[in-house]
Amino acid sequence: MEDLKERVGLEDRLNEAAVTGMTMAVWADVQPDKVAVVDPSGREKTFAEVNANANKLARLFRQHGLEPGDSLALVCSNRAEFVEVLSATMRTGVRITPVNWHLTADEIAYIINDCEAKVLVGDARVAAVAVAAKQCDNLVLKLAVGGPIEGFQDYDAALAPLDGGDIADPVLGNQMMYTSGTTGRPKGVFRPNPVVTPANVLAGRGYDATSIQLCAGPAYHAAPLAFDVRAAMGTGSTLVFIDKWDSELVLRTISERKVTHLHLVPIMFQRLLDLPAEVKAKYTVDHVRYIVHGAAPCPPEVKMAMIDWFGPVLSEYYAGSEGGAGFAISSEEWLKKPGSVGKRPALLQVRIIDEEGNDCPNGVPGTIYHQLPPGGGFQYYKDEKKTQASRLGDFFTMGDVGYFDEDDYLFLTGRSAETIISGGVNIYPQEIDNELIKHPAVADSSTVGIPHDQWGEEVRAVILLNPGYEPSDDLAQEILGFARQALPGFKVPRGLDFVDDLPRSEAGKIQRNKVRAPYWEGRARQI
Repeated sequence: MEDLKERVGLEDRLNEAAVTGMTMAVWADVQPDKVAVVDPSGREKTFAEVNANANKLARLFRQHGLEPGDSLALVCSNRAEFVEVLSATMRTGVRITPVNWHLTADEIAYIINDCEAKVLVGDARVAAVAVAAKQCDNLVLKLAVGGPIEGFQDYDAALAPLDGGDIADPVLGNQMMYTSGTTGRPKGVFRPNPVVTPANVLAGRGYDATSIQLCAGPAYHAAPLAFDVRAAMGTGSTLVFIDKWDSELVLRTISERKVTHLHLVPIMFQRLLDLPAEVKAKYTVDHVRYIVHGAAPCPPEVKMAMIDWFGPVLSEYYAGSEGGAGFAISSEEWLKKPGSVGKRPALLQVRIIDEEGNDCPNGVPGTIYHQLPPGGGFQYYKDEKKTQASRLGDFFTMGDVGYFDEDDYLFLTGRSAETIISGGVNIYPQEIDNELIKHPAVADSSTVGIPHDQWGEEVRAVILLNPGYEPSDDLAQEILGFARQALPGFKVPRGLDFVDDLPRSEAGKIQRNKVRAPYWEGRARQI
């Protein structure tokens, strides 16, 4: 009974702290000496240390005139300071924008300026950050982690003289992520009301005092930030960072660190599955309780293989930085509806709309529209035109295409910008890729529409082969013949090209627009 009272009391404390951004302070009080973060280098920081630095940063921000509503840009790899800076913004009312540090200096500078950052925290390993900072005139504080950066203060030296005790007047901060976009500059997805996740929601994912969270993707991306970094912070779990994908390193880390929770994307599944059998056999994974995945469509046979290996611990989500109801489906439910991302939500509505603005019946694909939450919602920062272009009354779209089946389960078929229109017929390339990848020679596929004088576009498959297979006309015909067994004739690619690599975003999504671009050079195609 005493344990129950303690758990209920702790949950109450965490819920109260969540509305002022002080969750990390609760864990620092409850378990000060527990390791909070493990860097790729092996460096460890306790909850007490992370919390103290968050408080020092809060005081440093205030010394430089920052107030609630001001903005900070974080250009930082997967390391402990990422968590400290995030924790500091959460308690000072500051809006944080994590920036993709793989971008060019001009692209980084654009985001820093566009989000109106007054503080920039940069990682010395990112050479572009110093160049970018010189293009940003509104910065009042620049901090360098991991080494010196010209024109920046050293992070540790700046914090050293400050008080690490909890600040007395915390204010809940916010975050603004930037869309990757297929055309034009990225846009900030601004939600005026910060998201507060109740403690029981995280506990429902199987977290307890023994939980170990792995972050194997870039923390600046929305999904690892939410499902790895913020989940570990909210549950008091140790967060283990990996800096760069290495399949055996990831598997070894899962095994040796006894990782219980992690977020992955489908390409990571494929890379783990591609490890030699003798390598996979070396590492135990039966302690893993929860693998959450999304961001990109997962071929059913890939997910099935992961469930066979790790057990029914995969939970899939479909959502975006823009918000909305969101979809989720457990392994057990997915096995009954392979390929689905979940059932129609009970609260906020979701509509499937055709090109004339009519609701599609179940089984017919169309653009997916999500209901905006009452009194909430989002806007694309400083871009009312783009905001309104995504709206249909009280609904918005992220450009995804899909359909509900007869049981109200959602299946994604692609994105509206990727739709192939051949002879006036809409063809969704993801459906084709999901079949092609079942061929044993195919490691990955990106089907695109290429110019055709009569039909407008024709279907072309761009194929990445598995090791041990060599491109040939015979193999191409074999793969196309394989596709004909599963697809109607008008969806079967008219041709096939082999490539050595497929361009991907940092979230693991194939960048279909980049695959398609060479075929359209010198010709206009509306995207």
